[in-house]
Amino acid sequence: QVQLVESGGGWVQPGGSLRLSCAASGFSWDYYAIGWFRQAPEKEREGVSCVSVSGDNTHYLRNVEGRFTVSRANAENTVYLQMNNLKDEDTAVYYCAAVRRHSDRTYCGFDTAEYDYWGQGTQVTVSS
Repeated sequence: QVQLVESGGGWVQPGGSLRLSCAASGFSWDYYAIGWFRQAPEKEREGVSCVSVSGDNTHYLRNVEGRFTVSRANAENTVYLQMNNLKDEDTAVYYCAAVRRHSDRTYCGFDTAEYDYWGQGTQVTVSS
């Protein structure tokens, strides 16, 4: 059974930090790039960060660059999203997703239609 399970969300004050985890099981982890997406109320889902199969290629939404860091722990089948200096506008449900790219180990993108599997999401709330 394919599973992507996010954890680590919660409430934090502006300027604070959270680390999200995305634990995967039930599929060939080594063939999949992983993306982080978020969706705020009444807004479309947007790509936040992604990491390629190889782990060498990452991308970030412009307004999180320098604050968020994605990393891939293949031995744990887990991807992390370290979020620092959080802002009110980072409040959203955060999802991780997996897209099969065994033939292109450098792929990393934000097209939601391409992703094969999705987690259930974890809420991040930034407020004072």
